[in-house]
Amino acid sequence: MALARYAVAKVEVYTTTYCPFCTRAKSLLKSKNIAFDEIDVTEDDALRAKMIELSGGRRSVPEIFINGKIIGGFDELKALNDAGKLDGLLAESAPA
Repeated sequence: MALARYAVAKVEVYTTTYCPFCTRAKSLLKSKNIAFDEIDVTEDDALRAKMIELSGGRRSVPEIFINGKIIGGFDELKALNDAGKLDGLLAESAPA
């Protein structure tokens, strides 16, 4: 888990061990000191099925969630960051 700067948001990243976009997403989050839970679905069919269900049918990784809401993959995460919108999402409190 990365160091927490945004302690209020809950960030989850579904990954596989062989995914370069997963590595990029984790690096971006770490560079911003964002704490996140990594959920490795490489060899876990049940976790992958949960990811697909939570993401509305998306099967690719990474799948990134902030406070339980799907953000998408690395491209969407980077676009939010580049547009200056990621920090606002991370400042929102996680639902109780």
